[in-house]
Amino acid sequence: MPFPSPDTQHPVVLPDGQPHLGTVFLKPAVSHPRIEVGDYTYASAHTPPADWARLLAPYLYPSSNEWLRIGRFCQIADGVQFITASANHRHDGHSTYPFAIFDGGIGDPDRPSLPAADRSVDTVVGHDVWFGTGATVLPGAQIGNGVIVSAGAVVRGIIPSYCYAFGNPVQTRPRFDRQTIAALEAVAWWDWPIADILAHEAAICGNDLAALERHAQRVAATVDRGHL
Repeated sequence: MPFPSPDTQHPVVLPDGQPHLGTVFLKPAVSHPRIEVGDYTYASAHTPPADWARLLAPYLYPSSNEWLRIGRFCQIADGVQFITASANHRHDGHSTYPFAIFDGGIGDPDRPSLPAADRSVDTVVGHDVWFGTGATVLPGAQIGNGVIVSAGAVVRGIIPSYCYAFGNPVQTRPRFDRQTIAALEAVAWWDWPIADILAHEAAICGNDLAALERHAQRVAATVDRGHL
């Protein structure tokens, strides 16, 4: 069976030939003006929602100022939530109570009960990031490539590429040494054509960095000749 197109909403086919409705490629499954998702990133849910965008980012509204940007080949388990900046309350004064949302003043930038700068902070996720069950991503998090977010982790701030992110408050630990991380970032296999990725599946999912570097050089040479 051929690898599914990134435009396939339900890419997993069960043994009886029916699509698994609880797993979707997010790019075709989400239509939201403030969400960008790369090819082949998928999400799973034990109970498939009618609205995947609302399930994953319940406080991100079409009128929000901030964005949720997620790269390619990310893996999002059941119960993961992105708490984007529109969920924030003002917290620099004596009360956090959002009076303005109850009398039609939510769009008024001069209402003193609404936060100001926090509401334009984007949440950005790199490529090949795995989110374990029940992880929570807080407003403005910047998550690098190849990060593994553990189940139940509460992620905030900057998470460097190829780290484990775990706990609350979040802690990080590198997955590889600095030289290997730099090499993987340079290889950037997620940008290769899907046929090349599948041909090098063993090296990508294993430990053959040398094979990836050799092919990355060939891909770069092809691009330089204008063939891609």
